[in-house]
Amino acid sequence: MFDLGSGAFANLRQLVDYNRLDAVVITHMHADHFLDLIPLRYALKYGSVRRHGKLDLLLPPSGEKMLRRLVGAFAPEGDGTDFLDEVFSLRAYDDQRAVEIKDLRLTFSRAVHFIEAYSIRAQVNSTSVTYSADTAPCDPLVNLARGTNLLLCESTLGPSDGEAEPRGHCSAREAAVMGHQSGAASLILTHYGSGIPPETLAEEARLHFKGDCGVADDFLQMVVG
Repeated sequence: MFDLGSGAFANLRQLVDYNRLDAVVITHMHADHFLDLIPLRYALKYGSVRRHGKLDLLLPPSGEKMLRRLVGAFAPEGDGTDFLDEVFSLRAYDDQRAVEIKDLRLTFSRAVHFIEAYSIRAQVNSTSVTYSADTAPCDPLVNLARGTNLLLCESTLGPSDGEAEPRGHCSAREAAVMGHQSGAASLILTHYGSGIPPETLAEEARLHFKGDCGVADDFLQMVVG
């Protein structure tokens, strides 16, 4: 699972037994991308028995210190060690090295965001999904997504929204341009505000991306490849 923001764990449980997860990968340490690690922790500790040992939790290089500091509020000893380590096997990923999880190969590139953040490409054989995480338009994401089957790209900014420097987000147009430049077969826009009509985003993106194009929503399921 990539990122676990508020509400994501409850949605996951509608579709998948959380004990089937092999790993959770967090792209960056903004709360809307990791806060549901806390209810997941309680579920792993007190819910149905996990048969495969601790759950791998992969964090950006600076993430573990921040996460332990946060969950220290829930831990009697104050540093969050047992709170996390009872159920998770924590490690930091390196954006210069691929991560192998069963038959899945993860590669990373540095995103352009307000804090340390990483885009991810997940590949099985010749089939791949590339997830932008939070980023402004950047060449590393285009290169990471080269020839991908599906680019899942953030679209925080509305058609008329601007963003002052330093930037950290994309518009639907910018997401579509990167999709076109990368040669992605399909594009799904995500991470957009509740005040932006999804079809408005899709219409803007389709002006610049000629492959299959849509907008993410809760419980959307796709077959890739």
